Amino acid sequence: MTGQMNRQRLDGKVAIVTGAAGGIGGATAKLFLELGAKVMLVARSADKLAATLDRLKPLGDVAGSIADAADEAAFASGVAATIEQFGGLDILVANAGTEGALKPVEMLSVDEFEETMRTNVTGVWLSMKHCVAPLKARGGGSIIALSSIAGCIGFPAMAPYIASKHAVYGLVKTAALELGPSNIRVNAVGPGPIDNRMIDSLQKQLAPDDPTALRSGIEAGIAMRRYGTNEEVAHLIAFLASDASSYCNGSIYMIDGGYVAA
Repeated sequence: MTGQMNRQRLDGKVAIVTGAAGGIGGATAKLFLELGAKVMLVARSADKLAATLDRLKPLGDVAGSIADAADEAAFASGVAATIEQFGGLDILVANAGTEGALKPVEMLSVDEFEETMRTNVTGVWLSMKHCVAPLKARGGGSIIALSSIAGCIGFPAMAPYIASKHAVYGLVKTAALELGPSNIRVNAVGPGPIDNRMIDSLQKQLAPDDPTALRSGIEAGIAMRRYGTNEEVAHLIAFLASDASSYCNGSIYMIDGGYVAA
């Protein structure tokens, strides 16, 4: 039992977490530090990144890099900074994402559709692209991309977000096949409704007159009758980052309280 618990630790491992100033990203970075990892936080907001760093620095070796999810040069700089500061890379958590515009398909503009795809799909691909070489240099590692229950279902007025999260799972499956021989595992996490800023924004956009009623309706469709927490998602991500998941590759792991089981 002790050996299995040790496999769930991240001692000596180096991780990059994108979208690290958000709810799931911040909770994941915190848990990684508590499990012994060294963590590079990547976020686009300098102020939010600074606040997150201040909160997490007492927990261990952590640094920050400012980059928009789809800014290739900025993200590549963050990878280089990670290797310079921590000596290598073992884990990528491609978490940065946006809910984007919520409208019926015929009312969306090209810019609205492409903005969501750029952040949620191009950003995930670019983070994978620039982390492959350093992961190979360490003899393998783990990539975890944030998809969603939206990666396997549809939902009215959410076409760009739904399409983007389906695409993330496609990227994960392809990358898993390509990188498996290099001992790099690639998996997706599919959160359902999680009690954070994004779900609050979705509720307000979908039901501006009564977002609380929408929440009650969504909760009624969840087998566990509640929203999840950022910390619960972080624990699943940590499992997939650790050696305890050494034969997990190419899948999407749902964390939704049973929402898609219906």
